[in-house]
Amino acid sequence: MPITSRQITTADLIPDADYALQRRERRLALLPVKRLRRVSLGPVCTFIFENYDTMLFQVQEMLLTEKGGLDQIPDELAAYNPLIPQGAELVATVMFEIDDEVRREQTLVRLGGVEDTFFIQIGSDKAIGVPEGDEERTRDDGKTSSVHFLRFALSSDQVARFRDPATQILIGCAHEQYSHLAGLTPATRAELSRDL
Repeated sequence: MPITSRQITTADLIPDADYALQRRERRLALLPVKRLRRVSLGPVCTFIFENYDTMLFQVQEMLLTEKGGLDQIPDELAAYNPLIPQGAELVATVMFEIDDEVRREQTLVRLGGVEDTFFIQIGSDKAIGVPEGDEERTRDDGKTSSVHFLRFALSSDQVARFRDPATQILIGCAHEQYSHLAGLTPATRAELSRDL
């Protein structure tokens, strides 16, 4: 399937009973890929770069656990297909992972608007993250969500430099309350290059 039109369709899905039998094997096969696509940014933020395989797994998981049958499929495809990169872009689920509920609330209330401050730095150039969809992730009281979905569109020059091992690639957040940078390992970079 062309890199610019990757979508999950009903033809890609297998029945829940078959998936249940294959679930463990599929999860084990996907784990090394998911590890490469997971990048920590500072002490409590994690990027998970999504692709067709991670989203197909997620759709199958939702169908299996929620047991909504055929009626559930359109909603799951509508929710997860937008998170599949369509060439010249990376798509990430960004999560603030704080187990302590009180600390989580205190942190998220300080991070209003954080969804507009994430970026990927390719050498000296930045690709700014654009929140996915039209759902506001920061409430009127200033508290942000613990999960954000971001799309990073890259120019053809940025794609070429992303693939060049001599170019440093960083992910970052420029929010005044959470200013952090993290470098991509060569293995992560190679994995993400497959999306471009």
